[in-house]
Amino acid sequence: MRRVFITGLGIISALGIGKEAFWSSLKEGRSGIDRITLFDASQFRSQIAGEIKGFDPVNYLNRKEVRDIDRATQIAIAAAEEAKEDAGINFDEYHGIVVGTGLGGITTDDEQHRVLYTKGHRFVSPLTIPMAMYNATECHLSRRFGIKGPGYTLSTACASGLHAIGEGYRLIKEGYTDAVLCGGTDATLSEAIFAAWCAMRILSKRNDDPKGACRPYSKDRDGMVLGEGAAFVVLEDEEAVSRRNGKIYCEVVGYGMSHDASHITAPDVNGQTKALSMALRSSNTNPEDVDYINCHGTGTLLNDKVETESIKRVFGERAYTIPMSAIKPFVGHTLGASGAIGVVATVLAIKGSLIPPTINYTEPDPECDLDYTPNVARQKEINVALCNAFGFGGNNAVLVLKKV
Repeated sequence: MRRVFITGLGIISALGIGKEAFWSSLKEGRSGIDRITLFDASQFRSQIAGEIKGFDPVNYLNRKEVRDIDRATQIAIAAAEEAKEDAGINFDEYHGIVVGTGLGGITTDDEQHRVLYTKGHRFVSPLTIPMAMYNATECHLSRRFGIKGPGYTLSTACASGLHAIGEGYRLIKEGYTDAVLCGGTDATLSEAIFAAWCAMRILSKRNDDPKGACRPYSKDRDGMVLGEGAAFVVLEDEEAVSRRNGKIYCEVVGYGMSHDASHITAPDVNGQTKALSMALRSSNTNPEDVDYINCHGTGTLLNDKVETESIKRVFGERAYTIPMSAIKPFVGHTLGASGAIGVVATVLAIKGSLIPPTINYTEPDPECDLDYTPNVARQKEINVALCNAFGFGGNNAVLVLKKV
C-alpha cells in the first residue's frame, strides 16, 4: 500500500487569497467575518457572513469564461491554481481529481429563477445547467490542467471537501493514480439561499459584532455564520514526489467516515464516534499519539456539544489533554469547502508547530469542557493531527495527518 503525501496547498476565503494571508490571520486571531455586501441583507435576522474580499476572476479567467462560470467554480480555479503552483507539479492525463461541494452552482440557479419570475422564460440563460450542475467545477479543472485519470464530484454537505481529500487519498493508496488534485468549494451567498438559512434560525444574530459573532464552544454562542470559500490540495505517492524532487508538507495516514442514519440536520454522537474511531484504526494511531484536533466547531448549540461528546467517547480521559480548535470564527461556515479549509489549516499547523486559536471564546460551557485553545495561538510540536468534518444528512469524515 502506497504512502500518500500532501505536496501543494491552495485556498481562497474571507481571510484573503492564498495560504499566506490565511495562515497569517489564523496565527494573529484576525477574523474575516463582516457585514454582507453581495446583496442587501438589511431585511434579514442575520446580516453577516464570511465574504471573499478582493477577488477578481479575470486574474484567472477571460471575460467570457467569467460570464459562463459560476462563482463557486471561479474561486475553486483560483485555489486549485495555487495548489498546483505550490506543489510545482505538471498534471498529466493519468492523474486524478476529486471535488466536493455542498450546493454546486446555487447562485446561478438563484439568479436564473429571478430572471424567470421577473422577465419570463425566454430570458433564462441556456448556460444555466452547465453553470449550476454540481460537477461543473470538476469539469473546468480537469480541462484546465489536462487531468484525464480517475475523477468525480461528491456532495455530502459540510463534509464534502474533506471527503474529497479522503477519496483522493484512497485513489492513490489503492493504485489508481500517483497524484490527485482534490478539495472543496462553495459560494452560496445569494439572497434566496441566505433567506433559507435564516429561516432555519441557526445563524448568529450578532450583526453589530460580525467578527465576534461565531463563538464555537463558548456558552454564549448563538449560531453559525455562513461563508464562501475554496481549498484544494495536491496529493502524491512517495515515488512520484521523489521522482520530481518535490517538497512535502505532511503525510496522510488515515481516513474515517460514517453515516448517522438519523436526523437530517441534527448531528448524532454515535455516527461521529464511528468516523473518529475508524480514522484512528485505519491509521494505526493510538489516542495518546494525537497532538491536535481541528474541529468542525460551527458555533451552534447542538453541534458543539455533540462533537465534544464524540471526542470524549473516543479518547476517554485523554480528550482533556488534547489541544483542539475551530476556525469557522475566521472564515464562516463555508459548507462544502469547510472540510478542505480545515485540512489546509491543519497542514499549516503541523508545518508551523503552532495551534491556531478558537477565537471569540468568552464563557466556558459545562457541556463543552475540553481544551479548545481559546483566543490565542499556541506553540506546540504536532506529530499527529485529526481534522473533523460533519455535515447535514448525517455525513461524517475524519482525516489523520502526520508530520514527516
